[in-house]
Amino acid sequence: MKKAQILLLSFALIAFIGCKNETKKVEDEVVQEIEEVEEEIKEVEEEIKEAYVAGTPISFALEAKSESKAHGKAAMFEKDGTVTLEVKITGLAAGAHAIHIHEKADCSSPDGKSSGGHWNPTFEDHGKWGDATGYHKGDIGNFVVSEDGIGKVSFSTDEWCLGCGDEKKDVIGKAIVVHQGVDDFTSQPSGAAGARVSCGGIIH
Repeated sequence: MKKAQILLLSFALIAFIGCKNETKKVEDEVVQEIEEVEEEIKEVEEEIKEAYVAGTPISFALEAKSESKAHGKAAMFEKDGTVTLEVKITGLAAGAHAIHIHEKADCSSPDGKSSGGHWNPTFEDHGKWGDATGYHKGDIGNFVVSEDGIGKVSFSTDEWCLGCGDEKKDVIGKAIVVHQGVDDFTSQPSGAAGARVSCGGIIH
């Protein structure tokens, strides 16, 4: 009887040890998978940084806001320390309209106000780009829409970067916003440009 009990206990111990070893094996495999995923993420991040340096463009849609029909597409790329923004938009009334960079890449609200105010990391007054008295880093300015309802913007500057991490230059995580009216370059804090009629988040 005792031999049988000892035998049963032996089997139970072996099973316990086996189960414990199996659990440890699973834990090791999970840790290894996590490490592999983290390494892949790092590789992707490095590829993104290299793509920015190489001048590979990022593109994103401009969505209609404030019950407008203004929509289009924007693209940005960086080369030799200069970022270029290209925009094509339709559905706007002919004439001049303002375009700015806003604080957040959040265009979820119907009026576009979820994108926050003008991107102004240097805490300057609003003004015309390049004005000696100061201007926001997001104060792109005005552009003209032709009679066919198509507007185009081409803007380049070395005061922005794509993914460099400098909070005073990096436009990733911000938004391009088109306004119904014209920027007067004087009214604070945003040039009295009117409703936000189109919005697109600058994301990679």
